[in-house]
Amino acid sequence: MLLFTAILFSAGCSWFGGDDDVVIDPDEDARRMYERANKSISAGNWPIAIRYYENLQAFFPFSDYARQAQLDLMYAYYRADQGEQAVEEAQVFRRENPTHPRVDYTYYIEGLVNFERERGPMEKFFRIDLAKRPSGQLMDSFNAFSQLVQTYPDSPYAPDARQRMVYLRNRLAEYEIWVADYYVRRTAYVAAANRAKYVLETYQETPSVVQALQLLVRCYDELELEELSADAMKVLEENYPDEAFAYGTRPGGQGWAWLPWKR
Repeated sequence: MLLFTAILFSAGCSWFGGDDDVVIDPDEDARRMYERANKSISAGNWPIAIRYYENLQAFFPFSDYARQAQLDLMYAYYRADQGEQAVEEAQVFRRENPTHPRVDYTYYIEGLVNFERERGPMEKFFRIDLAKRPSGQLMDSFNAFSQLVQTYPDSPYAPDARQRMVYLRNRLAEYEIWVADYYVRRTAYVAAANRAKYVLETYQETPSVVQALQLLVRCYDELELEELSADAMKVLEENYPDEAFAYGTRPGGQGWAWLPWKR
């Protein structure tokens, strides 16, 4: 059994790419391995830290350090741009430790990973309009932050999560407006109106509410639903008098040019 363990540790050393500066002593205990992992984290050496944490869990799975290593491993994965692994580690930790006092952190990491996936290097380089991006990862991020603030309102991560949720709600609403605009330009007015109503029902208190109301005025007018169009215009006039006109038109004939993604 001791020989088998020594072989495992020897194999673990090879995972570090043969780096002479990284040596795993087969006799070191969980504490020493955890300390080495933390030193790698402090130095910003995420790949080495990840391997120490992974080895710690593999060789000392029932130690207290192994459980803490799971939490630290999420962060190391996140900083190493290994988002999928970070999210998976967070979800595994919650399943295995549902009452652990740090479960709030797992939701925060999961939300953070999906939040920062929105604008990666390619999006920045090509200046991709984020309003046109599908909202799946944004919704995953919003749901994780929402679970955090609802279940752990006093968590130290809750204030930041709330601020990010405000941004995410605005972005999710913008995407719905973009889709509705797509339908309008293809004269699919029923589909566009449904998207607009979804924004009004789901993303109240976002800037997109104005455009959603304008969409309803336009779509109901095109569908010859005069009463509904008048009702939507009345709401616009009472709440946003300076924006009380149909979607896609502005005084002065600027037409579609006023839309954020048409500038």
